Amino acid sequence: MLRFNNSKGIYVACLVASLVVGCNSTDNLTPAVNDFSARGSAKLQAISLNEGFEVGSTSPKTAYDVAPTGSSSGDNVTLQTKSWNLYDALIGNLSGDKKAGSWSARIRNTGKITMLFDVTSGASTVTVKHATYGTDGPSQWGLWYSGNGGGSWTQSGSNVTSGSTLQTQTFTLNVTGNVRIEIRKLTGGSDRVNFDDIVINDNGGTNPPTGKSFLFDATKRENAGSADWQIDADGTESVPIYTGGTTVETKAQRVPTPSYTGITASTSETYWKGAISAWAVDLVKRGNLVESLPNGASITYGNASNPQDLSNYAVYVVVEPNRLFTAAEKTAIMNFVSNGGGLMMIADHTAPSLTGTDPNGYTPSDRDGDGNDSPRVWNDLMSNNGINNNKPFGFVVDYIDIDEQPTTKVYTGANTNAQKVLGGIAGTASKLAFYAGCTATLYPANNANVQGLFWRMSSSVGSTTGVMALLSTYGNGRIVFVGDSSPADDGTGDTNDNLFNGWSGDAPSGYTSHPALHINASLWLAKIQ
Repeated sequence: MLRFNNSKGIYVACLVASLVVGCNSTDNLTPAVNDFSARGSAKLQAISLNEGFEVGSTSPKTAYDVAPTGSSSGDNVTLQTKSWNLYDALIGNLSGDKKAGSWSARIRNTGKITMLFDVTSGASTVTVKHATYGTDGPSQWGLWYSGNGGGSWTQSGSNVTSGSTLQTQTFTLNVTGNVRIEIRKLTGGSDRVNFDDIVINDNGGTNPPTGKSFLFDATKRENAGSADWQIDADGTESVPIYTGGTTVETKAQRVPTPSYTGITASTSETYWKGAISAWAVDLVKRGNLVESLPNGASITYGNASNPQDLSNYAVYVVVEPNRLFTAAEKTAIMNFVSNGGGLMMIADHTAPSLTGTDPNGYTPSDRDGDGNDSPRVWNDLMSNNGINNNKPFGFVVDYIDIDEQPTTKVYTGANTNAQKVLGGIAGTASKLAFYAGCTATLYPANNANVQGLFWRMSSSVGSTTGVMALLSTYGNGRIVFVGDSSPADDGTGDTNDNLFNGWSGDAPSGYTSHPALHINASLWLAKIQ
């Protein structure tokens, strides 16, 4: 990662209704218990609208629409470039507002929230989260839809009664063509109701991708400080940074917007907002699925009640984590890999000590100030997981801070797995540039399947030290490690962060081959190649 004052500067999109992802093992390894080799293609619904009312630091509507504070016909607001009308309603973030993120809509009396635009691919189902505001009493509300631009409205289902805890209500519409929706509060007088996470699943008959599913982690402060390692982001969250202050960061959502159905062969990576959106968009173009694991979500394996349990994905991608995994999370990750999953591990620069001045000029990348940076997070996973604490993947991350722009010390041997990652269907990876990253030391005695891919120019190809990228296997699963996040950075994302195009924009032309490395590695981890 490029270093600027010690900070630098994870779409896909589908809501998985029923997700069972293929992870067939092709390695000549001892089968693990509960191997998920029978995972197949995903059955999913495309999202045509996902509105979570995450409006940033300031609400566009803070007053109800009853004179003298507002218009008698409501006020139009813009959310994600789309126009809505809020009548006797506002967008709030008070302690009494029940919400899934930082903000939610709040309606009183007989107010309503109305889409002033259509989704064009129909609506199979609509889901809405709802709860009474603060200690207010119960109220009833309903969902209406229109297929003629708001000329007439039809109620879907029956009235719903909101209680004190946030619940999800599902409406089945099964309508085609243009459609818009309206939420109306029907009873309860001045008692208020909060609404959040309005999701329209389309009914356009779109054929979903048939590839594998990739989960990009956003739970370990991957966007702390001036980093933005997300595939898409909506809303805000306050994230402490290692200088001791706080920054307001965009928060990843599970299902990126706009819908993956809008991605074609010519779609730009700016279709989604995030520093690693190019990676995700490329995977979607190849027929795969991508989701984010949002901040606050659980990392589990074998938990059927968690819709984002790791067993539902082929590959778990973690780019520069800044928080340690919990004991339970480490157990989940180790079992996920052992039973056939793929793990993409990306780190960043560091120093032997997180405090004081390093005589070599090395600096840590502890962006949230909790006393750990990504090299320490990864070493903790591999040495303190309670399952195999003795270098299970065959390497240790070095506490070092290097620039290498670029290295051409690349593996050219007969290892079949390395050949697929370095010269697979996404092209040839022959160079790798680090802008403040770290290396790894290999321990083949602990895992004979570990294989270096790139080395520092000062190291020898095939040596166990100075390794910039590597692969390994563990049980029925696969691992890829890259010691710097800069090669994955596509230069876009939060406008407040220092982002640089290390994905494809290095100068001079042809400096690196980072897309080929990361996409080939992703496909190898998913056992597609």
